[in-house]
Amino acid sequence: MKNKGVIIFIIILMVIVIVAGGFLIFQILNQNTNVTNNTNNTNNNEEQNQNNEDSQLVVEQKEPEIFKGDERPIAVMIDNHTKAWPQANLSKAYLVYEIIVEGGETRLMAVFKNQDLQEIGPVRSSRHYFLDYALENDAIYVHHGWSPQAQRDIQNLRVDYINGIQESSKDFWREKSKYAPHNLFTSTESILTIAKRKGYDTTSSQKSVLNYVAYDVNLNEKYGVEEETTNKTLESIVNTQNTNEDTQSTNESTQSTTNSKATVIKASTVNIPHSSLEKVKYVYDEETKRYTRYAREKLQTDYSTGENITTKNIIITMCDNYTLNDSENKGRQGLDNIGTFDGYYITNGYAIPIKCTKVARSSQTQYKDLNGNTIDVSDGNTFIHICPKKADIVIE
Repeated sequence: MKNKGVIIFIIILMVIVIVAGGFLIFQILNQNTNVTNNTNNTNNNEEQNQNNEDSQLVVEQKEPEIFKGDERPIAVMIDNHTKAWPQANLSKAYLVYEIIVEGGETRLMAVFKNQDLQEIGPVRSSRHYFLDYALENDAIYVHHGWSPQAQRDIQNLRVDYINGIQESSKDFWREKSKYAPHNLFTSTESILTIAKRKGYDTTSSQKSVLNYVAYDVNLNEKYGVEEETTNKTLESIVNTQNTNEDTQSTNESTQSTTNSKATVIKASTVNIPHSSLEKVKYVYDEETKRYTRYAREKLQTDYSTGENITTKNIIITMCDNYTLNDSENKGRQGLDNIGTFDGYYITNGYAIPIKCTKVARSSQTQYKDLNGNTIDVSDGNTFIHICPKKADIVIE
């Protein structure tokens, strides 16, 4: 009996040990599972936090502001006679074209987009070669009167136009502070009202003529070799053109040389003589990183605000004008602007020589560096000067 009791005790003890061991193993396994789960949760939380931080670090890609939106551009002919000065809101145009007209005078075409302006002007009459630049911007073309050539081409090219002579004095009015014919003004509201009445599109999907970028272009960093003035650069352009008239192998060699000798020019001042009468100068402001405009040695200011007229960019295209042989004998001009021409791009205190190519009147002008690359243009307004090939451009 004694032995039987001992055996039962031992069996009970073994059962207790087995149960206790099993419970202990269960606790250990459960604890490991919790640790693993906690570790996984921690890792997941850390990964999610990292992802959140990464998403917060993603910076939205900036887009240029100067040509933003789908509003259709408006191109307005602006009087540039001294009696028309000061003009209203030239600095608000994203592009301003300056081209010779009769008598050595120039006329301006200011191209506006996304602007609400109470005064634009003084508005003057159309010249046919300005149509080429209104068309390449897909702009509604605004003027007051026209030359016979412009009237013909506006019809033939199917330009969406607004002729102030045909509109009311409410939309095209004369300011008493100036004398006719240098005192006619309009507004963006009037232009858009008339455009809608005429059934013109007021939106456009056409891309900008210029390749705007959302930063200040540093020509010195990009092109690397500095010249003090325009002279050496102009000489190198002429030499390149002469060499290109030779064989294909010579052409390839010249291209290689041009690539290796890309130059920038310091551009603190820019002098552009359109004619003996109309000479324009720009002076660079290091603080604002903009160019202030002078014409005929006079500082140009705004009629509406009194502020100086300034620009972020300057483009020069050198192609010749000529006197038309028409029955009126008023000295009206034509422009040889189809082809490839020398020019300059100027921004942020530096300039580079460029090539300007226009293959048809309605096609967009291509502006490329001497390596054949489309130039990047700083986000801001641009004055485009079209002047004779022999004009003594001085950049220094």
